[in-house]
Amino acid sequence: MTHSKTMADVLKLEAESLLRAAEILEKNHSKDADKLTNLFDQLRATGSSIIFCGVGKSGIIAQKCAASFTSLGLPALFLHPTEALHGDLGRVGKNDAIVLLSKSGTTEEVLKLMPFLQIPRSHRIALVGKVPSPISEYCDIIFDCSVEKEACINNQAPTTSSTLALAMGDAMAVLFEKYIGLSKEGFAVNHPGGILGKSLRMKVRDLTIKEDQCPVLKSTQTLQDAILMMTKFPVGGCAVVDNGEFKGILVEGDIRRTFTRENQGLQTSVESIMNRTPTSIHPDQLAFEALELMESKTRSFQILPVLEGKKFLGFIRLHDLLKEGFSLKG
Repeated sequence: MTHSKTMADVLKLEAESLLRAAEILEKNHSKDADKLTNLFDQLRATGSSIIFCGVGKSGIIAQKCAASFTSLGLPALFLHPTEALHGDLGRVGKNDAIVLLSKSGTTEEVLKLMPFLQIPRSHRIALVGKVPSPISEYCDIIFDCSVEKEACINNQAPTTSSTLALAMGDAMAVLFEKYIGLSKEGFAVNHPGGILGKSLRMKVRDLTIKEDQCPVLKSTQTLQDAILMMTKFPVGGCAVVDNGEFKGILVEGDIRRTFTRENQGLQTSVESIMNRTPTSIHPDQLAFEALELMESKTRSFQILPVLEGKKFLGFIRLHDLLKEGFSLKG
């Protein structure tokens, strides 16, 4: 057997386990999914948290699940059952919900916590590898995370089972996201940093070079005026504005092309060489939309005029978008 075959077999086994779990979920746990959405309503109404509890590999999965819910706007935390018995129960409110993760359904540390847990049974959720099991008996909402075999060659190390528990946590999180109708903008509220937050929140106005820092001419002025103004404000383009109304744009390529034509020179009027219908963008559009316009498959741009109606507000440049980390790749 090749090394790649060994790895591929793991992926296939885990994929098969996920498909099997999906079938069990749809067949046997539709009422549990409905109960879960009702629980989401209660948690949001009371400002309560969803707590994930487990030990070992299940504990690691629990931490990831808590992070997922937090990122979607539902307060969540990880609770280690042993630490809970030594003071961390103070983090748990009576209106909170708790998700208990256990492959065996008999995890001793989790079971020891049960007599001291003030969370009502209706707010307890089990992600267990055996149904029924001692842990599931303490819970009102139960999701079957059983697997026929671990991918581990000795059928010991949590592999298939931990993958399934993670996927079930993801399924719960996506159900929450869909149930509350979370928008991209809503998602971005909890992700202000990094390129993810920027692509969902940063507006064109945030990166606009303001009008007073841009070269601006009247249509009656000359190419010589344009060169002098664009030298003073080297942003890559010049706006043409008459009586407060945007008329067009002149870029460096327009200047070069002008000098290749006969009877054209420094006294050529800006009006005769400007682009009267340039692609533009509104200041309240997302900066990422500006990138999409600039890197269009049909024609690329280095600079876009930012307009509010016919009023010129400034320019946004591809250079500044790339500097902020924006990219259409991946």
